[in-house]
Amino acid sequence: MSHASAAYPSSVPVGVDTTRASIARVYDAALNGKDNYEVDRAVLAQVRTVAPQVNDLAWANRDFLIRACRFLARMGIDQYLDLGSGLPTAENTHQVVQRVNPASHVVYVDNDPSVLAHAQALLASNSRTRIAAADIFAPLDVLGNEIVRTELDFTRPIALFQVGTLHHYLGDDAPTLMQTYIDALPAGSFIAIAHFHDPETPDHSDLARKMEEKFIHSPMGSGRFRTHAEIQAMFGTTTLIEPGLVRCDDWWPDGPHLTPLSDVRHCILGGVGHKR
Repeated sequence: MSHASAAYPSSVPVGVDTTRASIARVYDAALNGKDNYEVDRAVLAQVRTVAPQVNDLAWANRDFLIRACRFLARMGIDQYLDLGSGLPTAENTHQVVQRVNPASHVVYVDNDPSVLAHAQALLASNSRTRIAAADIFAPLDVLGNEIVRTELDFTRPIALFQVGTLHHYLGDDAPTLMQTYIDALPAGSFIAIAHFHDPETPDHSDLARKMEEKFIHSPMGSGRFRTHAEIQAMFGTTTLIEPGLVRCDDWWPDGPHLTPLSDVRHCILGGVGHKR
């Protein structure tokens, strides 16, 4: 899909800076969305010089989210806290889980003006889905948010998602950040994480390092590729359910892989943890 005509539309949501790349809009561009600008597409172009199939990172992440949503909805979870929800695209969290159980409640959390503007318009007619404006890397602010506290019942299990978000957190205390969330969740809750991965295999590790260098020094300014052990530490005191922390494409796939995975698909892991 060409985006040439989408750059700098005549009507831009209030508060949106079209001269700076946005994580949500870069992700939207990677999924062939239309709510992004030239500066966002430039990030992907920069990474594409070392990883031509960089868009596969976004697709692996999105497909993992969809499968995790279906899995948890079928497990009977009917409350979801989706952190860093991003721009609306096909098969959002609320669409997947409410297809299984229409009574499911979903709260998205984001602080990107683009996301807030689009989501509020999209969700206006859905009484069981809300968006809260907060910094997902400030757990106490999120957990104390009025919308979060009003829409979700913290005496019953909740599924909390950090899918494609924590690799944009550049601090070294991500496990502590996540444990704050985990401690606030009631027993029986789940967390789902997808994160850029620096694999042990030399060729894929070299690719991960090159992509990280491009992401961090791009207009977006973030995108860390962490080791398996570093990512697993983010699950804190939860118990990983089978098949554990694996490549996103290998987490309960809908069917066998009919073609080999692209190299970049080895560079993103996903898993779901259960708080007992």
